Amino acid sequence: MSTKNYSLGQVGDYEIKQLKVFKTVVDCGGFSAAETVLNIGRSTISLHISNLESRLNLTLCKRGRGGFSLTQEGEIIYRMTESLIESLDAFRTTVNNLNASLTGRLRIAMSDKVSLDPRSRFPALIHDFTGTAPEVSITTQVAPMANIERMILNDEADIGFIPYHRKLDGLEYFHLYSDRCFVYASKDHPLASMDEEEQIRTVDTFPASHAGLKPHEGVSEQISNMNLSAISYFYDSRLSLILSGRFIGFLPEEYARDYVTRGDIVPIAVNHRSYTLGMAVTFKKTAQPNKPRELFLQVIREHFVMDDSSVAPY
Repeated sequence: MSTKNYSLGQVGDYEIKQLKVFKTVVDCGGFSAAETVLNIGRSTISLHISNLESRLNLTLCKRGRGGFSLTQEGEIIYRMTESLIESLDAFRTTVNNLNASLTGRLRIAMSDKVSLDPRSRFPALIHDFTGTAPEVSITTQVAPMANIERMILNDEADIGFIPYHRKLDGLEYFHLYSDRCFVYASKDHPLASMDEEEQIRTVDTFPASHAGLKPHEGVSEQISNMNLSAISYFYDSRLSLILSGRFIGFLPEEYARDYVTRGDIVPIAVNHRSYTLGMAVTFKKTAQPNKPRELFLQVIREHFVMDDSSVAPY
């Protein structure tokens, strides 16, 4: 088609409807497959595409015995249509959220063992939140830290509870509490019967289990020389390896406390091997307005008032 002195002008609802038809045809791979999705006949679909091509002054696709395929211009318009529709959906969601009452959903992703740790106050947070917003649907799930970060950045989760291990540009962090992590061995492990001086000298020679993540600087200093022989991300599975007597590994002091009290495991080289691990709430910096998320963050801030004794270790 000729492009000489052509100007598109304003784009309205009719053109957007045609673009949506065009996108559906491309997604379905042709006119015939798109009939069922669009619930209109092939001739009507063809008319929409023809009118769109005339409106844009571009040939968007080839159709005929050779099958359906996009032209170079059609590929560009398809990508622009995807962006346009996503922007319109985001605009609609934002407006609806700004006008909405406290309904909808709150999606929380949590790292291992957080929800029942008394220091997280999670039951109390849920109690106070649902007292104010009883109609909000809450979804919780447990996931590895890296997955939680990805979910929040991709708008698949609203709030994350994670051990702080790095700072991503797209996320905000709110410190909750800190853990001291020590190396533990089972009561039957050779290290358990050694004095601390001997433990310090030999701890790196024994097979160790670790989370399998790239650690932050404080952790890296502690594990870099260890005999890292097994990967176990979740604390329960790591503890099982430690209890086997074949592996040692770091665990949070609070998590390990009951097992230490029962004599099942013992801390190793406590004055030599330890690091601080902060627990944080994380959420997206540039997320669209979301009243349930903002209320939950407000509840968290009310429960965790920052003071000099609650300084984040990061």
